[in-house]
Amino acid sequence: MDRSSNHLIPAQHSLMALYGMAGQAPPEVAGANGVTLAGLQQPPQKKRYSRMATRSKPAPTSTTMPAAAKPARGVRVRPVPAVTRSIAILRLLGEQKQPLTLKSVAQALDLVPSTCLHILRVLVSEDLVTVDPDTKRYALGTGMISLARSVLEGGGFTQLVQPVLDRMAAQFGVTAMGVEITTRQTVLVLAISQSNQPFRVHTDVGSQFDTLVSATGRLIAAYGGEGWPVLKEKFAQVVWDKAPSYTAWKKEVELTRARGWALDRDHFMAGITVVAVPVFSSGGRLVNTLVAVGLTSQLGAPLVQQMAQGMQREAGELSALLG
Repeated sequence: MDRSSNHLIPAQHSLMALYGMAGQAPPEVAGANGVTLAGLQQPPQKKRYSRMATRSKPAPTSTTMPAAAKPARGVRVRPVPAVTRSIAILRLLGEQKQPLTLKSVAQALDLVPSTCLHILRVLVSEDLVTVDPDTKRYALGTGMISLARSVLEGGGFTQLVQPVLDRMAAQFGVTAMGVEITTRQTVLVLAISQSNQPFRVHTDVGSQFDTLVSATGRLIAAYGGEGWPVLKEKFAQVVWDKAPSYTAWKKEVELTRARGWALDRDHFMAGITVVAVPVFSSGGRLVNTLVAVGLTSQLGAPLVQQMAQGMQREAGELSALLG
């Protein structure tokens, strides 16, 4: 669940389908999503970075979901250039495989070198960035690990969802994921449980995907409160392995809203089926999703229906606990 645009960050992930069945794509074939089969990834594409603009009812306990969430009232965010630039630098360093020079960072983010240097020095002093005294190259520092650990161990959805994912993976033989819908409208994997099946799909905690991609994308479209004109523009920017037409996708979104769960079969990635159910906040806002990913050949329609119903029950209980 990789693509980049002017307002969506590139997805940093390694989603690999491990196939062992005849008739599937050979191991060297790569899909449109920047992933390949049998765990072989494509060489990373060169990323482009935009200018420094700021990017900016009780929870259900049954299978009944809100018809549609109202758009969240906008919170006025005053631009704080130093903060925005610092975050952009951290993201840039996190996306690179090699440490970067001051010149490379400044050019990539269109920053004045002296300003970039001052920010980097502060980040270094806080252990969020490290600098090699000989090469003068910058990379993420170990302080980032402490921050990440605090998020993962801080309770809330991440801890509550793990036993749910373990049950899903064991019962249905899928890769189960707990996902967050970020404030920047990207999809972030927070927790994972793998099945013991010989052929399964793998991704990593921290993987990040575009807003409308796959089954969770249909949930966002169904419950995010955005109108069809806006959704149509966003849909046109999504990269699929086998893209559905907008008309077909729109019908799937409407079906998602009606039944309370979403399905992507072979569109995000050929041979892969993805099922997702929403987890709502106490105010009825879509904040997380439960996702099950498996091989299409192993997930027939009856099993998908059974799994979706079980996931809805689990999601309702999570919503109540988080409320």
